[in-house]
Amino acid sequence: MTKDRINGIIIGIFYITAAVTSIIAVIFYKPVLSEEWYLSVLNGFETRVLIGVINDLLLVATAIGTAVMLYPYLRQWNEQIALGYLCFRFMEAVFIAIGLVSILGIVHLSISYAGGSFPNEENLLATGLVLQSFHRWTSMLGPNLMLGLNTFMYSYLLVRTRLVPKPLGLFGMFTALSVFIAGILEMFGVIEPMSTVKGIIALPVGVFEMSLAIWLIVKGFNKEQLEKLRGN
Repeated sequence: MTKDRINGIIIGIFYITAAVTSIIAVIFYKPVLSEEWYLSVLNGFETRVLIGVINDLLLVATAIGTAVMLYPYLRQWNEQIALGYLCFRFMEAVFIAIGLVSILGIVHLSISYAGGSFPNEENLLATGLVLQSFHRWTSMLGPNLMLGLNTFMYSYLLVRTRLVPKPLGLFGMFTALSVFIAGILEMFGVIEPMSTVKGIIALPVGVFEMSLAIWLIVKGFNKEQLEKLRGN
């Protein structure tokens, strides 16, 4: 098995891991993102939320992993666009990491509430609301706007390089616009973060990433196109 074949499999695994961990994190964060978040620890959800945090950390690692592994292939067609993709992918990971810290802050406040060590309940609720809002905005900026930008860039380069089937790359460009629009609509309050409408608009990008992951694992990069790119 060639190095390029192994790299394709690794990239595919990274994409699948990123998708799975992001879903787990969203599900496990529900107790601390609800109106009664301060009762999370008292209700026994601390471990569950921390497992969500671990999954978010894995998401950050695999998101960066896809960028680092894919960049050397994309740069062979256009290094500037490939570098832009790399930067926006890193920015996506940074926003996710910042949002993760806000979740840990909410958990800490919930622990304080459970221990009776937070003297002013009004300040507690206000601080928790700020941290929830912080997480909401980072979730919109990272896995929506930044994801849309970097997905469009690398999908465009996949179309130009023909490293994967052209229809797959074109589908990626479409889904990138879709998830970016979902972020913009959320920013202006047209749709809610966890609404069905947003899910429908943003879902295609997940379908694209899974399709790309499966293709890279099963088929890998187009060998002939790789040779042409390297020959140039």
